[in-house]
Amino acid sequence: MTDTTRDAPARVHLDNGGRAPWHPLARQAFLQAVDDGWADPRRLHAEGRRAAALLDGAREAVAAVLGARTEEVRLTHSHTTALHAGVLAAATGRRRAGGDVVVSAVERAAVLHAAEQAAATHGGRRVDVAVDRLGRVDAAAMSDAVAAPGVALAALQHANGEVGTLQPVEEVHAAARAAGVPLLVDAGASLGHAEVSPAWDLLAADPADWGAPAGVGVLAARGRVRLVPPGPEDPDPWAPGGVSVPAALAAAVALQAVTADRQAEDARRRALVDRVRAAVAAIPDVEVVGDPRDRLPHVVTFSFLYVDGEALLTELDRAGIAVGSGSACTASTLEPSHVLAAMGVLTHGNVRVALDRSTTEHDVDRLLEVLPGAVERVREMLGVGGL
Repeated sequence: MTDTTRDAPARVHLDNGGRAPWHPLARQAFLQAVDDGWADPRRLHAEGRRAAALLDGAREAVAAVLGARTEEVRLTHSHTTALHAGVLAAATGRRRAGGDVVVSAVERAAVLHAAEQAAATHGGRRVDVAVDRLGRVDAAAMSDAVAAPGVALAALQHANGEVGTLQPVEEVHAAARAAGVPLLVDAGASLGHAEVSPAWDLLAADPADWGAPAGVGVLAARGRVRLVPPGPEDPDPWAPGGVSVPAALAAAVALQAVTADRQAEDARRRALVDRVRAAVAAIPDVEVVGDPRDRLPHVVTFSFLYVDGEALLTELDRAGIAVGSGSACTASTLEPSHVLAAMGVLTHGNVRVALDRSTTEHDVDRLLEVLPGAVERVREMLGVGGL
């Protein structure tokens, strides 16, 4: 019998937003910490002290990249946990100032849901600020919203992980500081890929996005921010029961590694994304969304008219190419993206590509070779081919 799998092309994984392959140094650090940091870091014996030292070292390394003090960095069980805890803790800490929480319309669902809950708990409302067709919030409108009476907290992502557009964080942070309102910056799609300025009062980040293990998140808060941790009392209120020491160490080592080569990777991946944007734009009835210049270096999103997103993903997967679709936080349901809807752009037939440091030119070539035919086949299946 002939082995038909021998000549099959290797799979191409281009869905690296929020869950990238482990950085080689992250794997090495993880395995080392499995041997050296397996004990409970809260114990007083030598094994516990060794685990605690590794955990403290991880926090110190993350703090150095963020330009924060070690005591300002907290580790959580996930990026989502960090976002939930940051919103709820900061809003509760400022409940006497009011109950409103100001957010951009394109924040992650975790932020939007937490803001809704925090506002309802403290008798306020979630105030959504609109974005333009590039996905960028109106800085003046958000600054005005933050300065209104009764605002407890504002939240603005550093960049949108779905379309790549950078946000005017510095301008909004200046307005928030003037109003005495803390600003939570979601850097989950940015840290490790782009420079994140110190214009934040709280910051959440996602180690899995920069090539570290899932199961750990980062929440940093300036010392001036008053926080009331959500949930019942626990020795570690930000990660009840504690976090994985190996995962934490791997996250810190990976962050140091990707920060060191960020400029080179920025140029390389930005050039690949530019190729994708130009080639995809040549396919009939497509909309390439997000800012073409002021953006993350590794993310590109486009939507096709007369195409079902699930069918297109299946067609590409059959050809050995993995991509994302819809909102990064609702893609498993393939619901229309709230980000694309807020931008007023095409929401159906959406493909989101996020390049990893291991992504090659050959991988991009393979996508661009397969994509036009896949789109045409899906349109034919839907009876709209040739329109």
